[in-house]
Amino acid sequence: MADQTDPTQPAMPDLPDLPDLPDNWGRWGAEDELGTLNLITDDVRAAAAAEVRTGRWASLAQPIIPQPMLSTPFSPTTVETSPVQHMMAYTGVGVAADVMLVANHHGKSTHIDALAHWSSDDEVYPGRPRAEVVTAGGVTAASTTAFAAGIVTRGVLLDLAPEEPLPSGHPVSSTDFEAAEKRQSVEVRSGDALVVRFGWPAHPLLADRPTPGISVDAVRWMHSRGVSVFAGDRGDAYPPLDPGGPSPLHGVALGRLAMPLIDVAELDDLAALCAELNRYSFMLTVAPPRIHGMTGAPVNPIATF
Repeated sequence: MADQTDPTQPAMPDLPDLPDLPDNWGRWGAEDELGTLNLITDDVRAAAAAEVRTGRWASLAQPIIPQPMLSTPFSPTTVETSPVQHMMAYTGVGVAADVMLVANHHGKSTHIDALAHWSSDDEVYPGRPRAEVVTAGGVTAASTTAFAAGIVTRGVLLDLAPEEPLPSGHPVSSTDFEAAEKRQSVEVRSGDALVVRFGWPAHPLLADRPTPGISVDAVRWMHSRGVSVFAGDRGDAYPPLDPGGPSPLHGVALGRLAMPLIDVAELDDLAALCAELNRYSFMLTVAPPRIHGMTGAPVNPIATF
């Protein structure tokens, strides 16, 4: 089930009655924990390195201002909160140190979702019982361990909002993706990280109208192109595009395709740099803290040109 504390991920039903959905369970074996990261081959990484020609770069992460540890990170949405709470632990002569409490799946923190973050029919990719994987002591499989050493691949920005934000409630489809490819003279290839800009604020409750969101058709397109990682300033629509269907990104892309998701990306700087250079492909470096056994981790993705 969805993380009920995360307003960026609406609760959606399980998927056993939708056999036509794309699915990678079993594709890389019964013990696999990498999912679509398997598509990032040595050749893909070499192609990513070849994208670096100018040394220009941009971060894809939201800036975070921590707050003193006076309230939980999941205070009511009407209260301004930070995903990072901190407490000064030592302020001795010449030395200062603090302790942080970080909410990994927070609507104001750029983070990467591990495969165990979402389950379908009480199973976690690629078919392990959820009760055996997600325990009180941590996550035993399909966790942040899979990308704790970092991810390096070719990234492609598809800017769906070059002039103005996408319309309210717009279902992003394969047609939108292919129109952006044509407009930007770029092509998404197998192993690429797909970065999608909607031009909307990341936190759904900041908007007073329905947000646009990725459709199941768009996820099918990502599967056919061999996308390894998805990053967006938006993702699943809020409220859902189809209240009776699956959550396209979290339920299908993450849950069934085993595609890690970078949620709540900040893409305005990247889009401006791509437009300036007239280049929409780059080397993407994703380096979360090397901490194992979690459902997600904060991350600062870097695009280098």
